[in-house]
Amino acid sequence: MLFNGKKRNHENPLRPFQHQGYRLDEYQIGQRIGKGCNAAIYEAAIPLPPDASPDSEEVEGSSLGSSIEILEKETYSPEIKLQQGSSFPYAVKMLWNVEAGSSSEDILSTMGQELVPASPSALSGEYGTIAIKGRFSCSRKNLEPHPNIIQVIRAFTSKVPLLPRAWTDYPDVLPARLNPAGLGHDRTLFLVMKNYPCTLHQYLQVCIPDSRLATMMILQLLEGVDHLVQHGIAHRDLKSDNILLEFDSAGFPRLVIADFGCCLADEHLGLKLPFTSWYVDRGRNGSLMAPEVATAIPGPNVVIDYKKSDAWAVGAIAYEILGIPNPFYRSGTRRLESKSYRENQLPLLPNAVLGDIREVVKLLLHRNPNQRPSARIAANMLYLSLWGKELLAMDKVGTEEVACWLLVQSAAALLTSSLKSSGSAVEAELRRCFLTNLGYEELRAAATLLLLGRERCVQDSALRSLE
Repeated sequence: MLFNGKKRNHENPLRPFQHQGYRLDEYQIGQRIGKGCNAAIYEAAIPLPPDASPDSEEVEGSSLGSSIEILEKETYSPEIKLQQGSSFPYAVKMLWNVEAGSSSEDILSTMGQELVPASPSALSGEYGTIAIKGRFSCSRKNLEPHPNIIQVIRAFTSKVPLLPRAWTDYPDVLPARLNPAGLGHDRTLFLVMKNYPCTLHQYLQVCIPDSRLATMMILQLLEGVDHLVQHGIAHRDLKSDNILLEFDSAGFPRLVIADFGCCLADEHLGLKLPFTSWYVDRGRNGSLMAPEVATAIPGPNVVIDYKKSDAWAVGAIAYEILGIPNPFYRSGTRRLESKSYRENQLPLLPNAVLGDIREVVKLLLHRNPNQRPSARIAANMLYLSLWGKELLAMDKVGTEEVACWLLVQSAAALLTSSLKSSGSAVEAELRRCFLTNLGYEELRAAATLLLLGRERCVQDSALRSLE
């Protein structure tokens, strides 16, 4: 019960700006920092009023480095002040509006999936409550905050401005008043989020994490995916470009899943989508589309179950984190197709990668979702590999042994959360997530899979030595 996310009152990190940020003209827009297939992202800031002088206590509590204090408050709001860190602490995402029309109602209805990770205060005024409750999108779910999920802190519709590099990067989607040949409508949806230093893809271009760090990075993705599954949401576009990255005060990377533009978040459908025709949207990025999704053939009674599809994508992204090219992105004959690959075609991971990680990645990439562990079980496997060695080494693992081990883990998590200088805030978050989502059956399943994998590894090594 200690880790079940009790609600506590806490200071709003944007208290000086609590009535601001709902209009584009309130922001100072910087350079473009990203561009996808349906949006451009710019760095942004809200200039402080001349008389704004936040007290020292509030500044300390909202700084990027004080993640332990955020843990104590049990909130994961990414909102920060202009004075803290970068001179552009926000990122403004401008959606390209070619189909939604120019009324706010139509825009919010058509682009409502982007609001799935929106905070309760993201919208204000006429459309605030009714948009968040789903009036414009009928049955769209909203996601509770999580340390490994992006949070939209402001959302509003506005006229499309001529932002830097617009003419060179996306002239075709500009409205006619800015480009006579443009196909875009006059207004669109803007989302305001925290400005993260880089994407996972960019990070991996210059850094190859060691085995333990890679394990904790994969574990963060599984925790984020499990959070989505628990809320009946499928992301459907996981890739290293859609995963953002920042660093805690100890220099440890925190991964955040972003870009919910094609997620499945329907209150009535849950994670099962009726696939009645080819016109039904199965999600983006066919390269990392799970086999059960990629091979589905539409029909009157066909339903696609997305419960384990994002976990499969994490297994593919794990190759990149472990320093190996993603096998579903490779060019030429070396590239695997999720529709048709065989599991024995998957590239071998380096010997430096721990056997437990290799086992988790192999299981996540099972073609048959019934043989694939859930994100929760896979996360438990990695948690046990990192912090449960003494439990797995026991000759007998019963209820009493598990209870004693969990007591030690709970004490360690509480101690880490209470000491500001205790090390990585990300590691503390992972311990807390594990204890918050703890289920005995899922923990036992994870331990069983790990021990079976280790037994197979010993047998394979013995066979190789005899050859």
